[in-house]
Amino acid sequence: MIQVLIQLQPKKRGFHLITNEVLKALPQFPQTGILHLFIQHTSAGLCINENADPTVLQDMNAWFDDNIKENEPYYRHIYEGADDMPAHIKSVLTGTELNIPIVNGKLGLGTWQGIYLGEFRNQAVGRKIIATIIS
Repeated sequence: MIQVLIQLQPKKRGFHLITNEVLKALPQFPQTGILHLFIQHTSAGLCINENADPTVLQDMNAWFDDNIKENEPYYRHIYEGADDMPAHIKSVLTGTELNIPIVNGKLGLGTWQGIYLGEFRNQAVGRKIIATIIS
């Protein structure tokens, strides 16, 4: 088992394809195994989605922002900014971890799949991901 802490560069609010950023930070994969990714934050998330058509990300951003709004009158957790509580909700929906099979020494992602960071804060810091390679 190998474990690596990946420090992502700060990104603006929205979904960002990070597959290459993750792969560059990792050693060579075993022939078979699992890559487990865990983001150490409660206002960002990880997901796998289409990596070919950028309108998918535009639609995802629009849906998340339209359905999980800022400044809702029922929010109590408001002292970290109007975007903070919605960011926590979005993080719960996307999740904070991924398991990706390693097949023949490569990630077993489908043809159109990529790893995405969901950055849900307006003024985000670089996010940290713990990557564990299990063979």
